[in-house]
Amino acid sequence: MKIPPFIRKHNTFLLSLVAVILINAVGVTLYLRTDLTKNKVYTLSAASKHAVSALSEPLTIKVFFTSNLPAPYNTVERYVRDLLEEYAVAGNRYFNYEFYNVSAAGGAESQKNRELAENYGITPVQVRVIDQDQVKFQNALMGMVLIHGDIIETIPSITTTDGLEYRLTSAIRKMANKVSALVSLKDKVAIKLYLSSSLQAVGPSINVPGLAQMPDKIAQLVDKLNSRYYGKLSFTALDPSSRPELEKEAADRHVLFLQWNSFRDLRGKNVAAGRAYAGLVVEHGDRTETVPFITVQTLPLFGTQYSLAGMDEIEQSLSKTVESVINVNEEIGYLADHGTLPLPGASAGGGLANLNKRLSEDYSIKPVNLNNGEIPDSLSFLMIAGPQKPFSDYDLYQIDQFLMKGKSIAVFLDPLSEVAPQGGGGYPFQSQSPSFQPLHTGLGKLLAWYGLHTRKSYVMDESCYHQQTPSVFGGGEQPLYFAPIIKSGKISSDVPYLRNLKGFIMLKASPVDIDKQKIQENGLSFTRLFSSSDRSWIPAGVADLNPIYLQPPSDPSRLKSAAMAYVVEGPFPSYFADKPVPIKPAPAGGAKKVGKKQATHVVAEDSVIKKGRPGKIFLIGTSAILKDNLFDEDGATPNAQFVLNVIDALNNRVDNAVMRTKVQSFNPLKQVGPGARTAIKTANVVGLPVLVAAAGLIVWFRRTVRKRGIRRMFAKQSTQEVH
Repeated sequence: MKIPPFIRKHNTFLLSLVAVILINAVGVTLYLRTDLTKNKVYTLSAASKHAVSALSEPLTIKVFFTSNLPAPYNTVERYVRDLLEEYAVAGNRYFNYEFYNVSAAGGAESQKNRELAENYGITPVQVRVIDQDQVKFQNALMGMVLIHGDIIETIPSITTTDGLEYRLTSAIRKMANKVSALVSLKDKVAIKLYLSSSLQAVGPSINVPGLAQMPDKIAQLVDKLNSRYYGKLSFTALDPSSRPELEKEAADRHVLFLQWNSFRDLRGKNVAAGRAYAGLVVEHGDRTETVPFITVQTLPLFGTQYSLAGMDEIEQSLSKTVESVINVNEEIGYLADHGTLPLPGASAGGGLANLNKRLSEDYSIKPVNLNNGEIPDSLSFLMIAGPQKPFSDYDLYQIDQFLMKGKSIAVFLDPLSEVAPQGGGGYPFQSQSPSFQPLHTGLGKLLAWYGLHTRKSYVMDESCYHQQTPSVFGGGEQPLYFAPIIKSGKISSDVPYLRNLKGFIMLKASPVDIDKQKIQENGLSFTRLFSSSDRSWIPAGVADLNPIYLQPPSDPSRLKSAAMAYVVEGPFPSYFADKPVPIKPAPAGGAKKVGKKQATHVVAEDSVIKKGRPGKIFLIGTSAILKDNLFDEDGATPNAQFVLNVIDALNNRVDNAVMRTKVQSFNPLKQVGPGARTAIKTANVVGLPVLVAAAGLIVWFRRTVRKRGIRRMFAKQSTQEVH
């Protein structure tokens, strides 16, 4: 066959064009991406891949995003599309997603989509637009809804890409757990409304009208929830005013109790004295939780104020409580006696409300009281935060045997107790500063048996947080040596769940030591998680933490790094292996009598586990890092991520912890010495011009050599022509 001249002349171009078209056609279905970021920010985590690959029922994600948003919001939609595409590649046939057009110029279909988004609880958010040197605000829809079976989860606002993969994977995993938990329920979850009819007479006077309609409204709400909870909810309205046993039942379940004397209301009608109960109770099996719908606040000048929660608020509270009662999430234990920090806690800055909120998203927290019972076998993790009261030998025996069963324990142990001042002058006088005394709870001897020790002092560090001093005291910054700043160089980079953390703050923390010989003899392994800086020291004792009186030691040899947290794991030996089994102490108020004999707790000798299955102990010498002043509400700061990652790791969720810290908002520059800084400055100021000049000389030299070569070539050719 004769090939046309045009093709013969342009065959290279035509073949290249065909190759480009074929490559693009293949790229539509097959593509390759390379994530060059250090922490693989744009690569799906192992936890996310497992969550979508293990789906057993259809999961649909509906995304509502306004198009043509200004920077930086325009990149958020692109990230969401790429992320969901990664999920689709890793997921099985049950994973689906769809984007909906909600732009104002989209016509009737767009308006219908906006109404659909509103029905799912996704409302517009205001974004700032800078146009022609003017700041404007634009309403935009930026949210998604996840539908898994009859379960619906909404992420109403996606204004940043930070932590989006973690939020999405957590929601997917939680929905899958919820479906499994609901389907496996044999008995229904009982929702009981305790509402005394006597409260209707005083309702209008305390700003809670419409109580008579509350039973019908709650019944409708439960019917609505039942459509998403596989019909596993039942509802009962109870009037404690009608039966005394219902009053006792409501009191036992800690339902809100109100009492009033006779008075004349705003309409001039006499209201007789009375009492009432009002609240919702969610029950299933042996688990009971209360959901209040009347809020009581005491305000200065205004006195006690009452308000009735909206139905949307009640719906959210009921949903969360039902999930907690049926154990949607894995259950973990929290020691609630022995003077531990209250969870969630109510004191400003000193409670654990933020920790409780973050943990409750991934776990069901079960309070454990050693004084009233034993640690449930269903638990695989126990958290002990800042105990202040002594542990009996029987308490230690329970903790020891819990560990012997291959479980994990996290101990946040305070070395000193803080004694409040009794009065005196104002700051900064020492008489107003609290004093500190060694704290002995008995838990230390158990930890020492396992090879772990804490000292009765605080780590002081020159690398610490600096506090602004009020101008009345001279202004400036005051170093708080008892608040060390832990930098990345002192955080173990070998631990996967700490690798991306760049630093955090400790507060009132003691050094943690290990007995390496004992640990090795028992076949255990240890990991030091982080240490203080090389400019830290440990005072012999701490009597006062007033920063004015704290100074670094004059002897430089006393300045050295100190380990502050360890994880020890392996088959621990029991502290009670060669000791008599402790007798359970009699309860407060006297021992219970059985006939004429005193009841005691009897344990068979062969029931003691002398060598346990592999377990884990985490020990840190402070509980202050758990409090709200260091643990933020969103759980996004390095302090919060450190605590959550440790708890995840102890519960065998390392992949989850690594995913949480993929993106770090705290990314400080690497610290370098004065010599290195001078060298870098010199290289920038002098080195770059020198490199440019050197490059110019090289180019000039090569051109000169080339010119000489051309001259020689023509000179040789001229000579040959002459001959």
